[in-house]
Amino acid sequence: MARMSATLPADLVRDIEKAGYFPALVGDVVTTALAGDEVRHHLVHLETTFDQDEFHRHITVLALTPHKLVIAHADDHADPRTHGHGSGHSAVTATSEAVALSFVRGVTLTHVVADAETYRPGTLGREVTLTVGWGTVSRVDLLPATCGDPQCDADHGYDGTITGDDISLRISADAEGEGSLNQAMSFANALSAVVGRR
Repeated sequence: MARMSATLPADLVRDIEKAGYFPALVGDVVTTALAGDEVRHHLVHLETTFDQDEFHRHITVLALTPHKLVIAHADDHADPRTHGHGSGHSAVTATSEAVALSFVRGVTLTHVVADAETYRPGTLGREVTLTVGWGTVSRVDLLPATCGDPQCDADHGYDGTITGDDISLRISADAEGEGSLNQAMSFANALSAVVGRR
């Protein structure tokens, strides 16, 4: 852990360690992707999914520097050396990407407000989904096109939208705590503030 502690900000190291998912490995992956850049803001998100009898963990680290957005992912899967016999070994795949801030096309923050009737100004709900797009992955939503005439049965082709959706993280205060929700909001605000200025 010494290398990570020496090169990453203390609060990022603390959040990676708190997530508890192979922190030395995750820290080294983030450090390598940063290539010496200063971290101004960060977000660490751990997600656990269940698949029949197994559970899988996935960690995402977003780090905002003066010049780029670093995205690091790590997740576990069955160790191919065990051939299904279970050896206690964890095989982890870790990937990082460094995106120049000038390429970040959009930051979308979706707020979920469970009881809108009792909404208090400034609270913005207890769950958000942060979506960041930089043009690597796009989602295409298609619907049959219509001409507006309810009696028309002609084929008008399709209508659709293309949405940048390179990464999307769901953060819930009820599941992950108020601190995680606040950190996600803070990171989204910091990234939004620099998008379009580079």
